[in-house]
Amino acid sequence: MNSYGTLFKVTLYGESHQEAIGAIVDGVPAGIKIDDELITSDLMKRQPGAVGTTPRKEKDEFKILSGVFNGFSTGSPIHIMIENQNIQSKDYEHLKNQPRPGHADFVAGVKYNGFQDYRGGGRFSGRLTAALTAAGSIAKMIIPFQFENKLVQVGALKDMEWLDQYLSEVSKAGDSVGGIIEVKVSGIPVGLGEPFFNKLDSEIGKMMFSIPAVKGVEIGKGFAGIEMMGSKFNDEILDARGKTKTNHSGGVSGGISNGNDLIVKVFIKPTSSIQKEQETYNYTTNSVEKLEIGGRHDVCIARRAGIVVENALAIVLADLYLINKAYQK
Repeated sequence: MNSYGTLFKVTLYGESHQEAIGAIVDGVPAGIKIDDELITSDLMKRQPGAVGTTPRKEKDEFKILSGVFNGFSTGSPIHIMIENQNIQSKDYEHLKNQPRPGHADFVAGVKYNGFQDYRGGGRFSGRLTAALTAAGSIAKMIIPFQFENKLVQVGALKDMEWLDQYLSEVSKAGDSVGGIIEVKVSGIPVGLGEPFFNKLDSEIGKMMFSIPAVKGVEIGKGFAGIEMMGSKFNDEILDARGKTKTNHSGGVSGGISNGNDLIVKVFIKPTSSIQKEQETYNYTTNSVEKLEIGGRHDVCIARRAGIVVENALAIVLADLYLINKAYQK
């Protein structure tokens, strides 16, 4: 429920407005150099500040409480903690009885019988992605692959040079917008993925949909492949290493990495918490009423989620990489 992985296992804990969030990373081999600067750099990439991002800014200064000694992993679980400091819980009091449209407020209240921490979205908040990002930084220290991510579309906008202006207009309208993030991973060998149920693309899908607000995942050409014939979609093999002429399959064949670049696209939906007035059910009055959410929220959460998607993918690859090495032995 709160853990992912077999040999490289990540457990997330905490809620948006509690004292801290964090991750326990188990299965890191002893002797791995732990790069604090990489963790810091990745967490900073997730920080708000650009147009369309939340005014809530946490320092995201992490503490490693176990599993590291003299700068190297010891082989025991690594505990990374990040304190929550910039919280305004009063902004969420009115949402206890009037759940936000599109948010987890309603389903969480029903599932947990009202005992859930609703402040800031609680366990369902994007705040938890800070801990996920930190865990992914650890994953990248294990695997010898190269990562890059980019925002390829926001709403109807595909030219990111106009992103600030576009998001300013959305913000003035009191609304929000979604986005598509693409992650490319190079240097992956042939063989990662364990069919039938632990295929590479199966694990990617599971992890990506675990990230708050993700509503779609594509590998390679994805849904655009519907317009292509097999003769065009098929990636012709050029050499004994498996290099292909095209990469429509996105680096995955039969659920196993094929040696080409892994290409993953993720659609992140528009932020549920918007400034524009909406209507939703009110438990206090037993009627549908107008709702003004207020608070501090992103106009486009996708703008700072690239590193989250990248590092979540790194967790998947680290686990399958270690499994593959174990089988090779």
